[in-house]
Amino acid sequence: MTGLTQNIITAGTVAAALITLFGIIKSVIKYICSLNEKSRIQQERNAVQDKDISHLKEENRLICYGLSAALDGLEQLGANHSVPTAKTKLEKYLNEQAHK
Repeated sequence: MTGLTQNIITAGTVAAALITLFGIIKSVIKYICSLNEKSRIQQERNAVQDKDISHLKEENRLICYGLSAALDGLEQLGANHSVPTAKTKLEKYLNEQAHK
């Protein structure tokens, strides 16, 4: 009877070890899949943000050019208080941005 008891205990130990190993492997695979999903979601967010940033840059460029034209028109009409200074600063800013 001791041999049979020992075999049952050994079989139970092996089964418990296999179940534990299976659980560990399953957890690792689930963790890796979770990391991949998070990475995919972050890449999608980055793509959307890049598109939005591009749109905002284009909008900012148009606003700056419009402001430059307005300041130029004011200067031509004789508004000389702070218009020339603002126009110079805007032109400097646009020139710096163009060389970045």
